[in-house]
Amino acid sequence: MRVLAVALLAAAVLAAEAAAELPEFREAPAFRNGAGCAGAPTIHIAMTLDATYLRGSLAGVLSVLRHAACPESIAFHFVASSASPARRLAALRRALAAAFPTLPATVHRFDARLVRGKISTSVRRALDQPLNYARIYLADLLPRSVSRVLYLDSDLLVVDDVARLWATDLGPDAALAAPEYCHANFTSYFTDAFWSHPEYSSIFTNRGRAPCYFNTGVMVIDLDRWRAGGYTAKLEYWMEVQKQEARIYELGSLPPFLLVFAGEVKAVEHRWNQHGLGGDNIAGQCRELHPGPVSLLHWSGKGKPWLRLDAGRPCPLDALWAPYDLLRRRGARDDLLAAVA
Repeated sequence: MRVLAVALLAAAVLAAEAAAELPEFREAPAFRNGAGCAGAPTIHIAMTLDATYLRGSLAGVLSVLRHAACPESIAFHFVASSASPARRLAALRRALAAAFPTLPATVHRFDARLVRGKISTSVRRALDQPLNYARIYLADLLPRSVSRVLYLDSDLLVVDDVARLWATDLGPDAALAAPEYCHANFTSYFTDAFWSHPEYSSIFTNRGRAPCYFNTGVMVIDLDRWRAGGYTAKLEYWMEVQKQEARIYELGSLPPFLLVFAGEVKAVEHRWNQHGLGGDNIAGQCRELHPGPVSLLHWSGKGKPWLRLDAGRPCPLDALWAPYDLLRRRGARDDLLAAVA
């Protein structure tokens, strides 16, 4: 009896610890397909799933479903780190199921060992986490039957029908589509050691057009072309150069994408990534929207809306994120979600 009692106590402690790891989330409204969705293509969306950004991920999912004409035709692929303890992963799954009990979703395990020896320190610690590099391996993580995927960061809201972004025409040979920002100082994303090295800097000379900055938090990826082009290995090559030969950049997983794809990206309207709302990577100051229409709000940078709201120091645009927050607060009414239902 004593052994049984000890075992039951241990199980209760583990259960309590697992429950305490993550906050509770409310169940989101159920969104159904509208008229004309018969035969609609399945839209595959990939996002990361971890404790740090879980609140942002759930808000992002809610925003996608809220504004989709055919929400039941969307399949989500969540990528979780293999380094997460089993009980943490179980807690993440429970939180996802509690918020979206009928959501077509698959959780894929990303082997963090693939990048641990390839990551170098950057300007912000959050950018150095292995899961931040999982987007490089989507072609390996997702089933071969998935030929196209929309990758979305966990700090954004979609305020338009995502099917419009999904339908982006990649042309005859592009593997990746994203909003480009050709007014940005492209040279600033690489160090003097890169630009002074003739072999490194010549990588851009034979591109289809001049290279431009693009943000990797919103990308439409043709996975068949990615696999055929061996793009994972090309991205890994530049990570190895950075780690073993010379420090050629300072900003996490973004520069390898620029090195491989800049100048060959299929451009998407800027409305699909109003990025930088989290400020820069150091101070995270408040910013305003870029001029023009908005289909996607992206809090890239240090400042995340849920953290600023919790601290009582929100930026004006954080009020747009708040209605999508599924965090369950003691004493709060669940009908607050009526604002986005």
